[in-house]
Formats: sequence, C-alpha cells, structure tokens
Amino acid sequence: LWHSDSSFRPIPAKFSLLSARVVNPKGGNTEFADMRAAYDALDDETKAEIEDLVCEHSLMYSRGSLGFTEYTDDEKQMFKPVLQRLVRTHPVHRRKSLYLSSHAGKIVSMSVPEGRLLLRDLNEHATQGEFVYVHKWKLHDLVMWDNRQTMHR
Repeated sequence: LWHSDSSFRPIPAKFSLLSARVVNPKGGNTEFADMRAAYDALDDETKAEIEDLVCEHSLMYSRGSLGFTEYTDDEKQMFKPVLQRLVRTHPVHRRKSLYLSSHAGKIVSMSVPEGRLLLRDLNEHATQGEFVYVHKWKLHDLVMWDNRQTMHR
C-alpha cells in the first residue's frame, strides 16, 4: 500500500531509509511518489478545495483494508487515529505537498464516502508514473527519503 511512514503517529517520521542486505532476484522494487510534484500538478480549484482539509490517519484503518480487524484494547488505545493536514508546507524550503497515506481513512469535514472518494482520487493522481521513481535494488544500496514530501510502497 502507498504510505508515508508513521503518518498514524502524532509526530510522524521525518526520514526513513532502506538498505539492501539481500536482494530478491525477481521483484521487490520500491516505488517513491513525489508529493510536491503531485501537488504542483493539481489545478487551482482543487488546490483551493483541499488547502485547509484535515485527515484522520490510523494504522487500524490501513491494516483493516487488508483484512486485519482484530485488535486488543491496548492496541486500540495505542493506535487511536491522529489528525494530519492534507496539504503541508515543508518547514525548510516552504514548498507545499500533499500528505497522503494508506493510513488516511477520513477527512474531518466530510462524510466518510465523500472523503474516501477524494482521498482515492488524490492517491490515484499522486501515484501516476510521471510522479513516481522506481528503485531497482542492488546489493548494498542505501536509499533515504523525506516522508514529509514522499509516499512509497
């Protein structure tokens, strides 16, 4: 699933890295979607519509979409949904980007169906080939990315 690491936590991961210690001879590539470019490519009307929207991110939502629905009370407490802005401004270079993830299951100001349709449309837009880099792993590769402006799978 396309995601941004730990978006379901109150303070999500800034950076992540993967290191290739063993490489699968078939498949296993990692895809990265540039959420800055995806935001930039939106029309002005869509940008205005989504500018102030807030999403509810939950690990239980993303896992539930795969069929994992049994959680202990402690897990339910630990993974309570958190709120994240849909459009974020990077604190260093001030560039806007979408903040999407498979963990985002609701938009606060919308009905669940309406919000999920918008999230689905934005995810489809953001993961088009023109915004995606595919890393084909070689032994000892190290890839690091900024979760604040990248989604991966």
